[in-house]
Amino acid sequence: MTPQLLWRGMLAGVIAALFAFAFARVFAEPQVDLAIAYEASHEMAHMAHAGATPAAPEPELVSRSTQKGLGLLTAVTLYGAAVGGIFALVFAYAYGRWARLSPRVLALILAGAAFVAIALIPAFKYPPTPPAVGQHETVALRTAAFFLMIALSVISAVTALNVGRKLQVRLGALNASFAAVGAYVVLILAAQAMLPRINEVPTDFPAVVLWNFRIASIGMQALLWTVIGIGFGALAKRVIQRG
Repeated sequence: MTPQLLWRGMLAGVIAALFAFAFARVFAEPQVDLAIAYEASHEMAHMAHAGATPAAPEPELVSRSTQKGLGLLTAVTLYGAAVGGIFALVFAYAYGRWARLSPRVLALILAGAAFVAIALIPAFKYPPTPPAVGQHETVALRTAAFFLMIALSVISAVTALNVGRKLQVRLGALNASFAAVGAYVVLILAAQAMLPRINEVPTDFPAVVLWNFRIASIGMQALLWTVIGIGFGALAKRVIQRG
């Protein structure tokens, strides 16, 4: 059954990625264009203030139209297929073990948990920023810190879930759930306190652009995981009913 669920998870991820791509083109990419325009205007103003002659622009290795078109579509599709496959494996392990839930309900719960652990909670520590924002010298640090935050969030979620399962017999399902949520919050607060604080947004960067980009980024993730939860739940139900 697992191989059948795996390719259906990847299919659900690809379908979700197409929705996320359309969402990003409408809401996120215009904010990226504004951020790039801001960076370019600041560079020209700095050169004019220094009395330097603006150099001819270097030819783009990848045009902006390609970046927000085929490039974005390829990246989002690969990401969707990957997380969809992983999601299917987690579903296959969880189904029938954690609770007696229908495939659709379990898929929606797992998708919601994935959105919170992978997208929402890490964004509290490291909010998404447009590519044109940030210092080039700290790209490696910012990238490593962000992915470490995601890893710690997922580990904390799994740990909290195990705590809830062990306390269920002693405290009951409801109290054990509260204990699991509390354990997750404590672990996340500790992880966020341990990781470095990074804020490289210029003071004069347009607040509206930054806010719109961050909302669009979270919205894109929310749409991706919602479609995966709904789509995979429907596909998994057919496989399980046949099995």
